[in-house]
Amino acid sequence: MSTLSTNTNLSPEERIALDDKLSQRFIKLDPGGYFIIYIDRDKGLICAEHYSNDINEQGLAVDPDTGEPFPCKGELKRTPIGIYRGRTAKELGIKITEEASTCPLTCFDHALYLGREFVRAEMALVNGQDYIQD
Repeated sequence: MSTLSTNTNLSPEERIALDDKLSQRFIKLDPGGYFIIYIDRDKGLICAEHYSNDINEQGLAVDPDTGEPFPCKGELKRTPIGIYRGRTAKELGIKITEEASTCPLTCFDHALYLGREFVRAEMALVNGQDYIQD
C-alpha cells in the first residue's frame, strides 16, 4: 500500500515539480501501440491517433512491418490504425476503452498516462492554450 507524505498540501510549484519528476520514471512500452494526441480547435475536439508497434528484445518500439526501431527525433510518417475524437477527456477515454471494437490499450500505466494527457488536452482546448503531449 502506498502512503502519502505528511505534507499533502503542495504549492503550485511543488505540484509541477512532482509531476515533472514522475514524468521521468521508466514505464514499459505498450505492445498494443502508441497514441499521438492533439487538439482540433476549429471543431472543439481532442484527437488521439493510434499507431501499431512491436517491442523488440531490447524493449524498443519497432515498426511491425520492418522490425526497425522508431527514431526518437525527426519525422516519422506512418498511417494510424485508429483515430479517436471526443469533446471532453472523458468522452475520448470512453470511446477508446469502452466503444472501440477492441481496446487498443494493454498496459494500465499507459491508460493512466493517456487519461492525464486527455485532461491536459481538454484544459488547453477550454483555455485557448497550446497543447504539447508529454
